[in-house]
Amino acid sequence: MTPPGPVVRTTEIAGLVVIEARAATDERGTIRELFRASDLAHAGIEVGRFLQINLTETVPGAIRGLHGEGMTKLVSVVEGAVFGAWVDVRPNSPSIGLVVTRPLARGDVVVVPSGVCNGFQSLGDRPSQYVYCFDAEWAPAMPGAAVNPLDPELGIRWPVPPDPSLVSVKDRSLPSLQTVLRRARAS
Repeated sequence: MTPPGPVVRTTEIAGLVVIEARAATDERGTIRELFRASDLAHAGIEVGRFLQINLTETVPGAIRGLHGEGMTKLVSVVEGAVFGAWVDVRPNSPSIGLVVTRPLARGDVVVVPSGVCNGFQSLGDRPSQYVYCFDAEWAPAMPGAAVNPLDPELGIRWPVPPDPSLVSVKDRSLPSLQTVLRRARAS
């Protein structure tokens, strides 16, 4: 018999949901169920078939993102803790321009719709591990948008004061939210 379904929480961004994964613990350790297609379908969440899975290991304080490629992502914390940040830059979205942040711990899963920018800051005293499942294979010139995670207009209160040396040059060079929104609305 299948245990009760996971807890699925909606957010202010259309289609962005946070899932508390099922877990079973005994004397051997814990099994976390990060993905079950039938649970997502039951909750009205559609994800395609995953074509690429990446795992990042990120030092404490480092920030990755904010990237919104043209693919749906299912992301989860495998080890450690992170502070997640998402920005809706989809031109026709009812939640365009909204920013959602929240702490994520091991086993938390987030479904990130295509075109919503995804990023995080690694927390704690050890590196975090963050897994990405993509419904398309990443390519350098794929469609999408990205926002500078240090843009003050985002209003993100990163838990660890950002150290520019722990944000890639590429991410620090990304455009501001307002620039990305102007481009999105013009398209």
